[in-house]
Amino acid sequence: MGRRRYGYPRRRNRPGQREWLLLLPLALVIGFVILASRLSDGSDGLLVGSSACPSGEGCQPAVNVSVGCTFGGACAPSPDESNFVSDAAPPLITARAAIVIEEPCGALLYGDNVHQRLAPASLTKIATALVAAERADLSEIVDVRVDGAELALATDSTVMGLEPGQQLSLRDLLYGLLLPSGNDAAIAIAEYVGFTTTAFVDLMNDKVEQLGLSDTYFTNPHGLDEFGQYTSAFDIAMLGRELIRQPELAAIARTTTYQPAWDGPPLWNGNRLVYSYPDSLGVKIGYTDAAQQTIVAAAERGERRLIVSALGSSSIYEDAVALLEWAFASSESVCQESGVSVLGGQTVELNEVRPDLGP
Repeated sequence: MGRRRYGYPRRRNRPGQREWLLLLPLALVIGFVILASRLSDGSDGLLVGSSACPSGEGCQPAVNVSVGCTFGGACAPSPDESNFVSDAAPPLITARAAIVIEEPCGALLYGDNVHQRLAPASLTKIATALVAAERADLSEIVDVRVDGAELALATDSTVMGLEPGQQLSLRDLLYGLLLPSGNDAAIAIAEYVGFTTTAFVDLMNDKVEQLGLSDTYFTNPHGLDEFGQYTSAFDIAMLGRELIRQPELAAIARTTTYQPAWDGPPLWNGNRLVYSYPDSLGVKIGYTDAAQQTIVAAAERGERRLIVSALGSSSIYEDAVALLEWAFASSESVCQESGVSVLGGQTVELNEVRPDLGP
């Protein structure tokens, strides 16, 4: 049987109609680009409230950078381009996404792929520490139920070495969480503060929402790879910023070694910057197969405090130091010395903020 042919009556084109039809797709593309550019003008897609920067939020737009106003008085970069505040070219880094922000106003100094959603690895523990310190007293005693050795064997993950039946303060567990990056400490904290890990993770996501961060979602308290868990360079830097605002957590994050109230060995900080970088204030490192190397690093030089985050890196220490050195050397502070900053939804004078940045 021959191929069936469908016969449609041919339409007679008027002169020039075919040429016009050929130009139609191009016209549609040009119109779409113009519309998209107008819609995105003045906004990076993550603004909270008005798209216009309100006056007096403690943040000055920096040179050579496209900025938008976000929560906390932060200046966020345009989402589709690299940004930096200096005429000096930023260093080459290995990270897929990175950002440098300045305290106390959270101003952007450098950003590349800052809203790209990537696996956080153990940077998740920054949020775990924030929720724990907010919800419980650090002197409270925790009855440990998790077996660190068993967890390490099952997940091939870092632990502080907890054993069922131990009684340790929440402070000891936070040292075990942030120094050796103990996943057993994360579970013990979650079970104590939230009663279940699931309920505690809900508190973590509530904290993220409270801070106005829209590129982060947690599914566990330790950061092991799980489907649906992600953060961005911008969000995790802002979480690191919150951590160094808490004096006790800031002190833990920069500690090199700590002896818990147990018969076990002392805990050592796995973040090499606290030993090798004189200006380091510590914070957190991480690694998983999906995330690769990740870091949030804080540093202080003179009157300036900077925070770097780098995700998807193959050399976190080199990336972090290169960005910090570049920012310290080639940019001036873009935070106002006077005025106000918006923190947690409340407007406060900057001279009220500075004492809370940590010891």
